[in-house]
Amino acid sequence: MEFQKIQNDKLQIVISPKAAELKSIQDADGIEYLWQGDPTYWKNQAINLFPYIGRLTEGCYTYKGERYEMSRHGFLPETEMSVEAVSEDSVCYFLRENQETMDVYPFPFELRIKYSLNEYLIDVCFDIINTGDEHMFFGIGGHPGFRVPLVPGLAFDDYYLEFAESCNPLLVGLSETCFPNGEDKEYPLKDGKIIPLTHSLFDNDAIVLRNMHRKVSLKSNKNSKSVTVAFPGMQFIGFWHTTKSDAPFVCIEPWTSLPSRDSIIEDITTQPYMVGLEPGGHYCNEWSIEIHP
Repeated sequence: MEFQKIQNDKLQIVISPKAAELKSIQDADGIEYLWQGDPTYWKNQAINLFPYIGRLTEGCYTYKGERYEMSRHGFLPETEMSVEAVSEDSVCYFLRENQETMDVYPFPFELRIKYSLNEYLIDVCFDIINTGDEHMFFGIGGHPGFRVPLVPGLAFDDYYLEFAESCNPLLVGLSETCFPNGEDKEYPLKDGKIIPLTHSLFDNDAIVLRNMHRKVSLKSNKNSKSVTVAFPGMQFIGFWHTTKSDAPFVCIEPWTSLPSRDSIIEDITTQPYMVGLEPGGHYCNEWSIEIHP
């Protein structure tokens, strides 16, 4: 499995063909911003999610009355993509359906994931074409983890998450088994923008928000290095690290959709928030990671 490295004079990133997963984000000083995947806490680093987000009740869904089993976050996290195009500062990965994908997801498709560098900005483009004869339904999203602290000498709780503008998000209600239960409620932010980080914040698993501003930064008042994730085309953002642990990272996860509802085996054609794409249709969703050295 050959990793790709792309760079400019500000950043260098490394990508694995498996799920087109980012493996490293370093600035010109060699500072690493991306979580490096210690399996003690979480073996992955920045998986991409398709064609489903999160868990499925009983690990399955239905389509046209037939039951299909699919793993958490869909098949992409365990699927190798091919490089379609590469230059010094951009790379595009490609995947089309095969027998393995059709067994769990009965839709023909073309998926491209492209990374492009622009100064300190990493542009990410999810591009999907429905090559079949039926409407296809999917969720797609990112799951990048960032080191906390970003520099030695600081602690996890020296950091906070800050939305770029004041907002009044809703916390997606989750059952004890982490399925949406319809009990969404207001999620107050400090000064209308801020979530202070503590390890106990994630004791009940992920914090998933909707109706929030779609740009958020990982920051500390004790150091200037920070990371900003912007996701204008995503309805949800998840924040997570390994539950009930002192994991030294936080994931900032932009999603188009949600896991299946609590105790419901979803019909993929009627599940709320799924993206529907007509035959021959083209879907593009761009988001970004910006480094502030």
